Amino acid sequence: MSEEPTEEQGGRPGGGGREYRIGELAKAAGVPVRTLRYYQERKLLPPPRREGRIGLYSEDHLARLRMIGNLLDRGHTLEGIRELLSAWEQGRDIGTVLGVEKAVTTPFSNEIPVTMTLDELAALFPGEVGPESVERAVALGHIEVDGDRVTHWSRRQLDATVTFVRAGVPLDAVLSAGLELQRSMDDLAAMFVRLIAAHVVGRLDDQDVGDRHLGELTETLARLRPGAQVTVEAGFARAMDRRVRAEIDQLLGRLTTP
Repeated sequence: MSEEPTEEQGGRPGGGGREYRIGELAKAAGVPVRTLRYYQERKLLPPPRREGRIGLYSEDHLARLRMIGNLLDRGHTLEGIRELLSAWEQGRDIGTVLGVEKAVTTPFSNEIPVTMTLDELAALFPGEVGPESVERAVALGHIEVDGDRVTHWSRRQLDATVTFVRAGVPLDAVLSAGLELQRSMDDLAAMFVRLIAAHVVGRLDDQDVGDRHLGELTETLARLRPGAQVTVEAGFARAMDRRVRAEIDQLLGRLTTP
């Protein structure tokens, strides 16, 4: 049986990784600071690692906050979540519990955001960046605006957008295509989640779940993450091959028709 995690264990159980001050953690988790403090008071969140008067929170705290959010979305009460986490931590190895939390809640995306001024963004798309296009990009989740600073969620996607626009595709058309793509990606993600929930997590419902089962679940989820991404990327590449070949065949047909 594991002991209740100490302050040091609560701050960085896995060791290493990024650390956050309380405001940074709240922003990363998408919750107000007062909510984060409330979770600590209710013992839903372990205490931070201390350096003098500064509390430093780890990626494990962020994973825990995301798990709490997911459980709340599924209808659990805060008291029920607290009892669930307490039972796990008292009855099973804390490393195994945190491993499952990370496997379930760690973002699939490893994209690197990029921050610039509004003028620098406009320079990438001459004549195409105005209040309406900025507002639309914000609504689609591509960028966040803070005063004169703009943060795009993905350096790779931004570079790809620049490439399309410089090739002659209007920025507005790229944003419209991005919206359609996001809808398709949401449907694909929902399908993969249903598969995992039904055939992986669902297998544990009728078992006496112990540390070994949780460890196996963590390993399985870790394997499935890149597998799902590769499946989507490979399928999209294959579809592009088919569509491009079909367009070329049509073009050649028009050129050779008397």
